[in-house]
Amino acid sequence: MADIEIYEKTPSEVEIARLRARKGMRAQVIMFSMMIFLTLTSFAIVLASNADVIGFSKFYVIPVILLFAAVQVGLQLYYFMHMNEKGHGIPEMFMFTGALLAFLIVLTFVTIVWWNPLYV
Repeated sequence: MADIEIYEKTPSEVEIARLRARKGMRAQVIMFSMMIFLTLTSFAIVLASNADVIGFSKFYVIPVILLFAAVQVGLQLYYFMHMNEKGHGIPEMFMFTGALLAFLIVLTFVTIVWWNPLYV
């Protein structure tokens, strides 16, 4: 059998690794808490709209819910898919390019439907 060389970390390397893991876990917990907060806020806005609270019309609720959804998707892709770590440049570029193209396609279709003289 081949000899296996075992590398033992120094105490300072162990401490640095522990601090990095702690920092990463803290960021994950903070992002998870933010996701829960955005979800609960969305539910509260919809409940207020259904209870006919003044100021919570569908013209306010729908854009806010869509904004919260976009923020959640962005944060989940960035943090929970570990896109904030080094070495994820190419997948990150493809994901952001796809998101940009999807936005432009939706914007194009909305513009065509709203500004088409046949529908006015």
